[in-house]
Amino acid sequence: GLTSSVLFCLANTNYERTHSRTMLLARGLQLMLPLMTTWWLLANLMNMALPPTINLTGELLIITSTFNWSNLTIILTGTGTLLTATYSLHMFLTTQRNKLSTNITKMEPTQTREHLLMSL
Repeated sequence: GLTSSVLFCLANTNYERTHSRTMLLARGLQLMLPLMTTWWLLANLMNMALPPTINLTGELLIITSTFNWSNLTIILTGTGTLLTATYSLHMFLTTQRNKLSTNITKMEPTQTREHLLMSL
């Protein structure tokens, strides 16, 4: 719940600056917005349910209870977990770590309200 809200807020801040929803056009933002990159990294790590986030506890409880229910569900939950981690890393690397896009020449700095929104 909270992790997806943070990711949507981060996507909106990218959209407000690049005026595009395409991740390839928003690449290389680490050079322009280094603190926003930190928020992207934290949100993606929470999305992958890495320790010490609360998502890890929820994921472990769900996976163990479904495994006790049926052995077939371990394949489905394992695949879902793998796809989530893969897409989260792809999204972070695409938007933050590539060369700066040529269509981005001037970008507004981040505002305090955006950082406060992410910390909530």
